[in-house]
Amino acid sequence: MPVRLIALACTVALLYFGRAFFVTLISAIIITFILQPFVLWFMKWKLPRSIASFLVCAMFVLLVYFSTLGLVTQASGLVDDLPSYGQRVSELIDGAADRLAELERGIAQMVPKRLQDQQPNAAAKKGRRLRAVMPPAAEANAPAPVQEVRIQQERSPLLNFLYERLETIYSVTLMASFVPFLVYFMLSWSDHMQRAFLSMFEGSSRGIAARSMESVASIARAYMAGNFVLGVILAILSTIFFVLLQVPYPLLVGPLSGFLSLVPYIGLPLALAPPVLAALPAYSKLGVYLIISGVVGTLHLFALNLLYPKIVGARVHLNPLAVTVALMFWGLIWGGVGLVLAVPIVAGLKAVCDNVTSWKPYGKLLGD
Repeated sequence: MPVRLIALACTVALLYFGRAFFVTLISAIIITFILQPFVLWFMKWKLPRSIASFLVCAMFVLLVYFSTLGLVTQASGLVDDLPSYGQRVSELIDGAADRLAELERGIAQMVPKRLQDQQPNAAAKKGRRLRAVMPPAAEANAPAPVQEVRIQQERSPLLNFLYERLETIYSVTLMASFVPFLVYFMLSWSDHMQRAFLSMFEGSSRGIAARSMESVASIARAYMAGNFVLGVILAILSTIFFVLLQVPYPLLVGPLSGFLSLVPYIGLPLALAPPVLAALPAYSKLGVYLIISGVVGTLHLFALNLLYPKIVGARVHLNPLAVTVALMFWGLIWGGVGLVLAVPIVAGLKAVCDNVTSWKPYGKLLGD
């Protein structure tokens, strides 16, 4: 038992300190499972696997590039409007400070007059004690305080954020640059890797391993494709609503709100953040923000309760307790990326458990 606990602790430590490597590798594997049917479709046209894999990877990279280019084009206009956003946020903060001061004055008026008189007396006594400690000569000869003037070049909050997280951004960018190459090699060498992997098993274990691989690939494709379709639906509906409401930058805010709504458990507040922040310089009435919150919340509940079980849940078969524990664990280990990868990882583990006879009780524990 102690050996198992030590092995478990070492595994958790390895996952934590090697999160950049494991996140990159698992992301590449999931993308490979998604793109595999397209490679097989090109191979039906008598194309070699290497060429078919290259074409699929190139199309995928171009899709990501043009999608990112569209978002950056929208975001460039948002950067130009940052001063107006800062002014609006300052007005809101000043208004909140004024209301807080009014609340403090109201509370002070409710305090009995006897208690209000004790506070100035206590402050005066404290001041007399401080003057008694310092001799009059020392107080008279004390040099005047020198006000230090520091001239510091001001940086924007965005630059400060990027500067403080430069190392993290560099490591994430470095690992992300390996994903296209990993996906290409996994697609082009998938037959070789599958044969090599199955050769490590003998007899009936080889069939179990083959079925487990196919189940994991099928669940990964179903989960990611279902989430993508659901995200596109939410993005289109959100964009149409934001255009009708005249929220600034709807082509940026709509897709962000739609896809962020799919993050488990914290999707609703994340989906509300982009439209609310975008509407700050344009609207000052509370009713507009209530309408935005109501519509985004309705879309989120509609997708979570009606569309998600039919598009995604029917393929994954995980119980809510297993999903919650998985989100807690992988979110703690890998942060925000762990929240995204938690469900496909646990669903893949369940698929393996369902195909291995001795592990089937664990699959039932995770299943619905």
